[in-house]
Amino acid sequence: MASQFLPLIVVIIILIAPSINAGEWPPSPGFYPSTRFRSMGFYQGYRNLWGATHQSVDNNGITMWLDSSSGSGFKSVKPFRSGYFGASIKLQPGYTAGVITAFYLSNSEVHPGFHDEVDIEFLGTTFGKPYTLQTNVYVRGTGDGNIIGREMKFHLWFDPTQNFHHYAIFWSPNEIIFFVDDIPIRRYPRKSATTFPLRPMWVYGSIWDASSWATEDGKYKIDFRYQPFVGKFINFKASGCTAYSPAWCHPVSASPFRSGRLSGHQTRAMEWVQSHNKVYDYCKDYKRDHSKTPECWS
Repeated sequence: MASQFLPLIVVIIILIAPSINAGEWPPSPGFYPSTRFRSMGFYQGYRNLWGATHQSVDNNGITMWLDSSSGSGFKSVKPFRSGYFGASIKLQPGYTAGVITAFYLSNSEVHPGFHDEVDIEFLGTTFGKPYTLQTNVYVRGTGDGNIIGREMKFHLWFDPTQNFHHYAIFWSPNEIIFFVDDIPIRRYPRKSATTFPLRPMWVYGSIWDASSWATEDGKYKIDFRYQPFVGKFINFKASGCTAYSPAWCHPVSASPFRSGRLSGHQTRAMEWVQSHNKVYDYCKDYKRDHSKTPECWS
């Protein structure tokens, strides 16, 4: 009798499985910037920022966790004015609603209330749903007070809880490019000085409780019955012009070209991801006041 229900069970499992199991992968970008920059151990470039009791460091990386008492975060030793910044990250499976695991650039400690920020954030999820990778850019205080975000969100083409994958931010005076396993997923060009971060920033990582907005706009909150929530970071890369470099320091490139301009293969891979995996684009959200995000129309 039970065997009669097996086909139905199989169909249900397929229907509720996350879209990441679809098996479609982006085309090759033809160039792999992560291989051009040396890896470093955690203490070669970073230090604890907060939640020291909620992190464990070895020579290769750091494991951080969030529970009902605290989360944790780290910060680079040096500030940069351009560069390539990456880390291989593995996320926690299961119920992680409300949890943010982040890798980002910021100068909020130097410019409180008027800071710049470039984010890669993993928005926690509920059972049977994929993580959302959110990219974001804040410029000169748009992340403070009356927040004006420039979010673009993706569902990845793989399960980020099963293995480490490399996530990176390339920041030059002309553009910001977000990478996943060397595949560019978003390009944010400089269209004006008012819509692009130009002041030096540090590299940060953190895991924290953002229940008010992280998962389906705050519909699902953190549930500490599933604590601790763990994020693992290894294979750090941070290469570029520091804030202390001489004026003639030339920005690094994340493409075959010295200028950093994406190649044709890289552009096609990015377009594939944006057509298959992008789930939100602030420029196409017509409920928003785009007079505050002029780069969408310029």
